[in-house]
Amino acid sequence: MTRSRFQLVGSLLRPADLRTYKTQIEHRDDIRYPFYQDFPGYQETETKDIKTIIAEQKEKGIDIVTDGEYSKSMWHLDFVWGLKGIERYIAEHGYTFKDHDGGHFETRKDIGIRITEPLSGKNHHFIEIYKLVQAEAGDTATKLTVWGPAHAYTELAVFDGLYGEGQVYPTADALKAGLIQAYKEFLEDYKAAGGSIIQFDDCLWELFDENNPASFFADGNAGLADLADAFVALNNEVVDFAHELGLTVWTHNCRGNYESRHAAGGTYEAIAQKFLRDQHYDRFFLEWDDERAGDLKALESLKDSKAEIVLGLLSSKTNTLDDEERVYQLLEQASTIIPKERLYLSHQCGFASCDSGNELSVAEQWAKIKQGQEIADKFWANL
Repeated sequence: MTRSRFQLVGSLLRPADLRTYKTQIEHRDDIRYPFYQDFPGYQETETKDIKTIIAEQKEKGIDIVTDGEYSKSMWHLDFVWGLKGIERYIAEHGYTFKDHDGGHFETRKDIGIRITEPLSGKNHHFIEIYKLVQAEAGDTATKLTVWGPAHAYTELAVFDGLYGEGQVYPTADALKAGLIQAYKEFLEDYKAAGGSIIQFDDCLWELFDENNPASFFADGNAGLADLADAFVALNNEVVDFAHELGLTVWTHNCRGNYESRHAAGGTYEAIAQKFLRDQHYDRFFLEWDDERAGDLKALESLKDSKAEIVLGLLSSKTNTLDDEERVYQLLEQASTIIPKERLYLSHQCGFASCDSGNELSVAEQWAKIKQGQEIADKFWANL
């Protein structure tokens, strides 16, 4: 089967009945993942809606389907919530994003995490969700999207400081080792369940650009390069293990996507040698829907690689169709750097990284997807 050159990152807009439950989850921290026992009818609604969105993806010609990320409240934290040893709570503040006018925008606040016992990735609920996806997909290929391991470690260790005296893990290295082991356990279960493609989502690479004014690390951090090396090495340890299991490993990187808002700037060119050239992924989903990512020169770092590149030239944050002339121009430019047969097209991110979704309708979402499919069919027609 010839796969489409248009690819979905993963998430799709949730229906209203499912969002009702997700909103209730957002405001309660006396509940435990996967929350089914706390809300009568929630699991049945989620299962019904997952079956519906898989059928719709197949009908619309999507050849690698997900659950639309309907099983998640947020693109990343649900994975950690599902690890043994994690407890969530409502924090004082959410994540900081840029509002449409450039001002401060704060996300939902149920982002607090505690580590209560040694971490384990065994018997994660995502495996049961994936089995449902497989069953509904039939002969159509599937993938599972989870939080990239280095990003997860950075949030737990660097941002939240969940190690030290009196904590489960006495040192940062101990926390890192425990988290890596949890990822490996999860991947073993995923492979045993029939999984073949795992996609690690990651939003921190560009924050290692020392010229990025929004960087969490650059301001006065003399060890930025060493920190980047540690970040890449952590990802590669998990990726290499997944390859040993026989899994295909993809990654998606963007600069944040929450209700059509973004979190950061930073260019790929500034970080390409480490985060593109040195990471061992089989496919990179990258963000180039606006000028924040810089130009396509960063692709030079992947010229000698066998990795596939998915160019996120389309925007999932807008409710209008994208500028096709711009997309074709960038596709042509990219194909002068990377062979056309290694390139794909996508939106820069999913349509609902968190359950509230971006600021567009379901009809507008599918119209934008159709546009992407048509552009890809035309550009790669003679391949």
